[in-house]
This record gives sequence, structure tokens and C-alpha cells, in this order.
Amino acid sequence: MSTTNPTHTIHQEIEIAAPPARVYEALIDSAQHAEFTGAPAEISREAGGAFSCHGGAISGRNIELVENERIVQAWRVGNWDAGHYSVIRVQLEPSGEGTKLVLDHAGYPEGQGEHLAGGWHERYWGPLASYVARGS
Repeated sequence: MSTTNPTHTIHQEIEIAAPPARVYEALIDSAQHAEFTGAPAEISREAGGAFSCHGGAISGRNIELVENERIVQAWRVGNWDAGHYSVIRVQLEPSGEGTKLVLDHAGYPEGQGEHLAGGWHERYWGPLASYVARGS
């Protein structure tokens, strides 16, 4: 059984050289998400809708979607205990001609923080920044 410590959160702030609308679309559009991560993705564009990415390794539900501004999801890794979900909040703010992306990730199982924090950079922010810079 995994335990959760609500005081443990991942907080990351990333500058991306593309406007918030472009970043939002890359994150929420199934085809674009699959392209920049290199793995299959199926993402509902509706609050309450399900999502699956990285070929099903990550799944959950959209809690709140504010177009071009915010994505909040109940998010889980497939090998976590059944029923264990964390919450991610991605806030997109205009920053010059680009976007300041702010991630807050809370409620993950004890001992997973370092792995998850590195994964956000390696599997999301780096590939995302490269993808939107190409103008794809």
C-alpha cells in the first residue's frame, strides 16, 4: 500500500518560447501530445473526460480545463496502487512572446517525488519546448 504525504509537492516553472494557446493545444490535443512525447495519447477535451498517455502508462481524468490558461487533472501512473490518483495543475501565463508554464503536482505516493520531478523535465518540458519551437 502506498502512502501520500500532502506536504510533498512538485513545483516547476518553465519558460517556453511559444504563446499559451500553442502550448495548451500541444498538451491537450491527442495527436500533438503523442507527437512531442513519442508515445500514444488519447485525451478528452472535456472536464470530467478521461485521458491516457505514454501508451497507457499514465491515465486519469480532467478536473478542470480553462482553454489556453489551465489544465487540472487527476493523474496516475499505471504501477501505483489501484485507485491512487495525484493531482496536477498546469498554469499557462503569457511571458513576453512566450509562456511561463507553472506545474504543481501533489498527492503522489511517498518516495516518487524525485522520479516524477525528473520525468516532467525529461518527458514533457524538454520535448514540448522543442516541439513548439519547430512550429509543428
